[in-house]
Amino acid sequence: MRERSRYAPRMTAPVCLVTGASRGLGAAIARHLGSRGWAVGVGYHSGAEGARGVVADIEAAGGRALAVPGDVTDEAEVERLLATAAQLGPVTAVVANATGPQPNADLVDLTWQAYLDQLRFFVLSPTLLVQGTLPAMREAGGGRVVLIGSDTVDRNLPGTSAYAAAKNAELGLVRIWAKELGSHRVTVNAVNPGWIPVERHSGADTAAYEADVPLGRMGVPQDVAGAVAYLLSDDAAFVTGQVLTVNGGHVL
Repeated sequence: MRERSRYAPRMTAPVCLVTGASRGLGAAIARHLGSRGWAVGVGYHSGAEGARGVVADIEAAGGRALAVPGDVTDEAEVERLLATAAQLGPVTAVVANATGPQPNADLVDLTWQAYLDQLRFFVLSPTLLVQGTLPAMREAGGGRVVLIGSDTVDRNLPGTSAYAAAKNAELGLVRIWAKELGSHRVTVNAVNPGWIPVERHSGADTAAYEADVPLGRMGVPQDVAGAVAYLLSDDAAFVTGQVLTVNGGHVL
């Protein structure tokens, strides 16, 4: 048996669903949790090959994982997604990471649909996921919820009204759910990454951004994965309703 890391969960059924995990931050989070003793549902909507690759990596390292397809903004598909993930065991942790396109638009060009598109991923999706996993968390005597936000909420960037509004709404969910679910020993927190370059940023010029980071470097996906692992661990058993910003101090 592998020696358990101090970040390994001690819950009776350590299964975590990570959405949007076929690539980018989600894939890094899934791999990291797999190495820390979690059985991981690798959620994806598109990118089946990437999800299978993440599962293979986790299994090659001695962990357990399952590729879990589904649209996390559709109630019926979330039900099927959770039923598939439950093949690993009761899902007692959720990392809501899935996202969609994030086009910029100035105020004069904004539409209500632009807001709704963002709210579907950052309000509707987490709501469906937590509603669907709450019975298993209650049965297990506790659970973990981590929403992946963005430090955009602190940057006030022109053109990001719809995205920033939805991300701020997401933080409201964290605080309210933390109070509502505390009696069930369910913690609810958020990780707000800064700009963490992933595959889709290949070739991007990061020099200007990096120059404003007090720690003097760009973040890497492992920085976010480590923060998520902490919030899912027993070390964070008394941490709830909090926002952990992972950006090297960029918005200080």
